[in-house]
Amino acid sequence: MVAVAALIVAAGSGERAGGPTPKQFRLVSGKPLLAWAADVFANHPGVDRLQFVIGRGQEALFRQCLPSALKNSQAVPGGATRQESVRNGLLALDQTAPEFVLIHDAARPLVCPALITRVIDALRANSDAAIPMLQVTDTLRRRTPAGTWAAIEREGLFRAQTPQGFRFAAIRNAHLQLADRSLTDDMAVAERAGLRVVPVQGEELNLKITVDGDFSMAEQLLAGRADLRTGAGYDVHRFAPGDHVWIGGIRIAHDRAAEGHSDADVALHALTDAVLGAIGAGDIGQHFPPSDPQWKGAASSRFLEHAVLLAKERGGTIAHCDITVICEAPKIGPHRDAIRARIAEIIGIAVERVNVKATTTEGLGFTGRKEGIAAHAVATVRF
Repeated sequence: MVAVAALIVAAGSGERAGGPTPKQFRLVSGKPLLAWAADVFANHPGVDRLQFVIGRGQEALFRQCLPSALKNSQAVPGGATRQESVRNGLLALDQTAPEFVLIHDAARPLVCPALITRVIDALRANSDAAIPMLQVTDTLRRRTPAGTWAAIEREGLFRAQTPQGFRFAAIRNAHLQLADRSLTDDMAVAERAGLRVVPVQGEELNLKITVDGDFSMAEQLLAGRADLRTGAGYDVHRFAPGDHVWIGGIRIAHDRAAEGHSDADVALHALTDAVLGAIGAGDIGQHFPPSDPQWKGAASSRFLEHAVLLAKERGGTIAHCDITVICEAPKIGPHRDAIRARIAEIIGIAVERVNVKATTTEGLGFTGRKEGIAAHAVATVRF
């Protein structure tokens, strides 16, 4: 039996936030806005099921933004208003018929597990509805038609947040009964239907992303909350007869070639291992055995793309990578910008998050004798 379902509403167009992508799918601290809230509810021990409401035509964006653990989550299209969207989501839960439902705006990515617990506890204490509230502490003013500013008494004023929790049958029936009304949130629907509403303590950090400037604040707050994991990679290839080498996805003319089963791109091999290390997924040889003929001559970009995809499926995004190429020749400096741009393209991150360095061994060792080329790489993955 499903006791608690979380209904995450992500059907808006986000016009006030600007940009070509609806705000719920925009990246915040390396992760889609919707995915932040979805992860918190999915990992909460008191939540048994997730149900999403998304805009029509947003199915592809929705599937792309969720980690693999949530790929099978159910989503239904929303309506012309938030009230209609919530009603569609509640009706989608009819077959499950949970005892309680938590209705949450995807535009609140900083919802914390403790707040969810407080709402659930209040519902279990025999409440029809439990709403996170924060008392207004700022001085409030209303602009008059004359252009002056009239004071508003803030005593007794509160801000309502989400998730707003309800007994499922009660809020479902209330939404059906009041379908022809224009109500601002589910608390208003509950009150109009005569449900008993109790407040729970809200969270100051549980901000709602509305305009473009809100993203910067959320970025800073979420960066501190992120789980950062770092992986390291190292690769070596000996030189063989040839006229070019591949380094960082760029073909560079040289009087030798790097020997390897694939295109022997030492930088991308090291970086692939670094990403795999950060997510605990073994090494490049496990995923692309050199004994497998299908990888003969393969572009190493395919290996890095695979590692990045595995990271995404685990809910991670590449935050930064740093590669050091070790060789006497060819010179890396003239190709540094092209290598950075190509790696950023493969991973799908800003070029500012990719660093490429080169060094020699002052004539020492196999690289100093120009017998081969090596690379170190470090990758940081944010979860």
